Amino acid sequence: MTQYRDTELNELLAQGRIPRHVAIIMDGNGRWARRRGMPRIAGHRAGVESVRRVVSACGDHGVEVLTLFAFSSENWKRPQQEVGLLMELFLTVLKKEVKKLHRNNVRLKVVGAREAFSEKLQERIRIAENLTRDNDGLTLVIAANYGGRWDVTQAARQLAEQVARGELKPEQIDERRLGEHLAVADLPEPDLFIRTGGEQRISNFLLWQLAYTELYFTDVLWPDFDREQFELALRSFAGRQRRFGRTGEQVERVAGA
Repeated sequence: MTQYRDTELNELLAQGRIPRHVAIIMDGNGRWARRRGMPRIAGHRAGVESVRRVVSACGDHGVEVLTLFAFSSENWKRPQQEVGLLMELFLTVLKKEVKKLHRNNVRLKVVGAREAFSEKLQERIRIAENLTRDNDGLTLVIAANYGGRWDVTQAARQLAEQVARGELKPEQIDERRLGEHLAVADLPEPDLFIRTGGEQRISNFLLWQLAYTELYFTDVLWPDFDREQFELALRSFAGRQRRFGRTGEQVERVAGA
């Protein structure tokens, strides 16, 4: 990773106005390929380079967590050939990139119902997570076979099992307890959500965690999303007032204290 930071973003970092956690839906790979007369998988391969650029930019600008929506629980509905090629690409990227991530002090975490993947892919995920588990730089979260509704459902199921075993009373279940069982419970909630490709929806991604997240949509297709585009999103975030239910005047008083 480079050590580059421009003056403006460096000042935003010093002021605490850079998001701790950025979550991204990487949309537009297929359209990018189609416009070039290429198969859809070529767009997904090109999108890997955008992942590298954004991971590098996060490290340079002090972002602590980057969560990427790589494969949703709904993506199994895509043509079988494309799903198979995506699984092969996921496996290849894990093999090629994990040592580089480790050298750059990046911790890798994969969330989702991974039991649906081949044993070979599951083992590669375990190897990558174990290799990087003690790194304390950027945490890179890959959401694969993940859905926000699945996440809340599996958390609720764990609480129900505790109640059935007599370890928990129903009246003890609150937002905090449910949140402790979500897939990214050990990480801060996203401050900034980015979706590329022109669509303006969150598509079952981190439904619980995005409750107070700032949303940023861009028409840029994911393979064209570079450092400059990422920094535009950071600047947009820095210019927003985050209220969390308070009035603007209350936020300003706290900021000026």
